[in-house]
Amino acid sequence: MPVRFLLWPWPCQRRSGRQTSRLWLLLWPVLFASLNHSSASAQNAVALVGAGSSVPAPLYNKWSEEYNKRSSNLRVRYLPLGTSESIKEISHGSGDFAAGEVPLTAKERSDSGLIEVPTILIAIVPIYNLPGVDGELRLSGSVLADIFLGRVKNWDAPAIAKLNPSLSLPSMPIKVVFRPGGKGSNFVFSDFLARNSPQFRSAIGNSASPKWPVGSPAERSSDMVDKVTSEPGAIGFVEAQYAMRKKVRYASVLNPAGHFVRATDATIAAACEAVEAPNWDKLAANLVNASGADSYPITSFSWLYLRASADDPHRAGALADLLNWMLTTGQQIATDEGYVSLPPQLQEKVREKFRSLH
Repeated sequence: MPVRFLLWPWPCQRRSGRQTSRLWLLLWPVLFASLNHSSASAQNAVALVGAGSSVPAPLYNKWSEEYNKRSSNLRVRYLPLGTSESIKEISHGSGDFAAGEVPLTAKERSDSGLIEVPTILIAIVPIYNLPGVDGELRLSGSVLADIFLGRVKNWDAPAIAKLNPSLSLPSMPIKVVFRPGGKGSNFVFSDFLARNSPQFRSAIGNSASPKWPVGSPAERSSDMVDKVTSEPGAIGFVEAQYAMRKKVRYASVLNPAGHFVRATDATIAAACEAVEAPNWDKLAANLVNASGADSYPITSFSWLYLRASADDPHRAGALADLLNWMLTTGQQIATDEGYVSLPPQLQEKVREKFRSLH
């Protein structure tokens, strides 16, 4: 039997040499490891490769590390290419799965035969650098929208001061930091801003590639943290796990119930429950601005994007094993890594969805 390791089938459209080289450099460790198995084990080896958002990249890297310890015959590697690029890749038949925070379009579901299933819960938090300001900053969707539109330019602006009467805000210019196009965090954050600001909705809308009118870019989530922490007066947005691990200050955000809520495991889970309970079957649901007093309003699923049918039963079986592991052992690892695991009711619905695929 031939070795079953993955060589990505490249899409028909032309790729730049730079992009092709980058993908091959990332893929080579997987292929090299597969080629160095003994011939007996290599006969049944399957190396699964997925690409996706940098938002859950630390978790997928940890998942890969732990999953790859289970068997030399099943391997997985995650490439943080961004949500939009990863959806494009799997739509064209490249790779085994993709991951990100953008709901699939009807066209991607129908024409490419893709589905999305949630793997974890994430939250996007506004991070900031205000030296000398004690206490927790409070921000609303409308004020954040005006900041990222360039309409509110200074930290002591009346709109910010009104939300923070107990803070002594400095007369300091706001330095906006944003993510470049194709990022899942862009979609979640811009969706929240568009839902809370008619001006933002009209000028920018919700998109993985919004045309930010002010500020400077940060390529990856880790770059966002580095840039904000190095620039006094800076504000940006990043997945909560990055902020918590790096001890970056992040704001409480006003939710639809009128409460300023800080992103925590409990408030992120509350947003999911407000949308999903009692049936727990809206696997592609938008969790932004969820109802409930305790719901953190910039919450989202991070999805796994999969093909609804598979030509190779061996690869399908390997992918089923990986997903089942993600929904059991992997959920505890997610918690240990600072992410929020799916509620048990939702985990079971995801398993049911995956068992229905053929």
